[in-house]
Amino acid sequence: MSEKRLNLRRNRRLEVRFGPDEPKRIGFTCDITRQGFFIQSSAVCRPGTLLIITLMMGHEQEVRLEARVQWAKRVPPQLLRAVKKGGMGVKILRFVSGEAIYYSYCAALNA
Repeated sequence: MSEKRLNLRRNRRLEVRFGPDEPKRIGFTCDITRQGFFIQSSAVCRPGTLLIITLMMGHEQEVRLEARVQWAKRVPPQLLRAVKKGGMGVKILRFVSGEAIYYSYCAALNA
């Protein structure tokens, strides 16, 4: 099946902290786009859940944002590395800080 998205997903691994009230849980990104990304983690939230997320962009740069869980797939922790899609896809709703950093990162991935 051909890709129908306007912005292609790029597979990059960044550390992520997330949670409904504060970012306490840890995961890693995959499939990054300007609109959202996939969080690989054994700690998943239900679709529709609003999350506070901190992305560790390297060089001590952080991006803080609010996102909504679009879909989730729960995988036992021992199978997380074997099964690539254990975690949840999130859609970015609002940036708290670091919006320019995130968009610059996405632009560099697509260059």
